[in-house]
Amino acid sequence: MSWHAALFTCQSEKLYQVYQPLHINEINARCNLYPVPITPENIEAALPALKDLQVIFTTWGMFPLTETQLDMLPALKVVFYAAGATDYFSAPLLARKIKVVSAWQANAIPVAEFCLAQILLGCKGYFRNQREYTDPSLFSSLANHHPAPGNYQERVALIGAGAISQALQRLLQPFYLDVIVIPSREEKRTLSLEQAFASAYVISNHLPDRPDNIGILNGNLFRRMRSGAVFINTGRGRQVNEEELIEVLLERPDLTALLDVTKPEPPAAESLLYTLPNVQLTSHIAGALNNETRRLANCVLDEFQRWLSGKPLLYDISARM
Repeated sequence: MSWHAALFTCQSEKLYQVYQPLHINEINARCNLYPVPITPENIEAALPALKDLQVIFTTWGMFPLTETQLDMLPALKVVFYAAGATDYFSAPLLARKIKVVSAWQANAIPVAEFCLAQILLGCKGYFRNQREYTDPSLFSSLANHHPAPGNYQERVALIGAGAISQALQRLLQPFYLDVIVIPSREEKRTLSLEQAFASAYVISNHLPDRPDNIGILNGNLFRRMRSGAVFINTGRGRQVNEEELIEVLLERPDLTALLDVTKPEPPAAESLLYTLPNVQLTSHIAGALNNETRRLANCVLDEFQRWLSGKPLLYDISARM
């Protein structure tokens, strides 16, 4: 059987960053691949030629398809999405029993690796030490009276229990750290958020991006943090009450906030997040970056091979998910 496939995107640069020539050649070898990527600009003209399309390959830059457009793709069976969250485009597809496969597990790996590095440096007191070591006269006091606990028998709290948190838990296993996980649903918690923030030296946010989590990480929690403690956010900026976080950081120069995500993104030009010495901002780089994005394409091509072979898919998305 000759399969008909196409690449879909509204961000060609992202598409070709994720799908390298070797990936496209592999798709070409197994499918009748439409000669140009389908974009919002050319889809209407291309739809008549896509009536036999069965497979879509895409990544960041996939655009939602209208019901009318889907009506003109009657043979479509599966969308392979070489990235993470599919919420913004998947519902109409799932409603038509079109499978959607996401590389969400592969996308969790670089975030977990990023957080691992920050947790180990955080327990070591690296970030505070680095900003306070500004003069040779400070060397002796900082070297001999460095207050951080180090990476042995210290508590780390992971807020959220999803794919990234699970990958991070595995990476933390070789270290002698007391890792506690606070699920996103209150009824499943053995420890409260208040207890986690008060007892852990490093707190890393991995909450799911749901409306009930907006602003849940607030000043009440940040004020409970231990002396010298570190807060990491690679989740979503809107889960943090940033005004209250800034208030606490102004009051508590001993604390450190490592923020890879903010709300808005980027922060407004006048935001104190740019200038507070105990804040380190990064430009949303924790997820798959440059070479790391190839892992996402490898993931969906492995899933494509499973689909061709009639094997159960590992990473297809359900409406419940």
